Amino acid sequence: MSTSNHETPLLELKDLHVGFRNDKEIVPAVQGVNLTLYPGQVVAIVGESGSGKSTTAHAIIDLLPGAGEVTGGEILFDGKKISGSSRKQIMALRGSSIGLVPQDPMTNLNPLWRVGTQIKEVLKVNGIAKGKEADKRVVELLQEAGLPDGEKRANQYPHEFSGGMRQRALIAMGLAARPKL
Repeated sequence: MSTSNHETPLLELKDLHVGFRNDKEIVPAVQGVNLTLYPGQVVAIVGESGSGKSTTAHAIIDLLPGAGEVTGGEILFDGKKISGSSRKQIMALRGSSIGLVPQDPMTNLNPLWRVGTQIKEVLKVNGIAKGKEADKRVVELLQEAGLPDGEKRANQYPHEFSGGMRQRALIAMGLAARPKL
């Protein structure tokens, strides 16, 4: 895809630094990440385990675990600085504007809720659909994510899915609100 100088990047990371507080000091985890992503582009971040891929993604939407914090640099989304934004401002972006597909489907799906109920919740929270319309959309999302027989799958619990099927359910959830990123 070609980009003109007039097109605003969808995401910019400028010299991003992330660390984890350990009693009195901050232990660096991510140092100096720069990334510019334009609408329609696809970027893969690769690296060995522990290199900071997930930490970088979690920093973008302020979902760093426990003592994690952005310690330097800037995060811009759609031309607006979001690093340092309030929790309320970031939460307004999650799901509707920025989607995240977590790595581990075992810990990111509630074992007590049917898969379809969990996807339907994303649709409800983001004001996309309710009731029968949401039920129909859940089936479509599961099928778009590569799960045949979406109606049957929506009524099953996560333990009834293989690992790959659970990952596809998370993909359906992450893309449910059709986020820009």
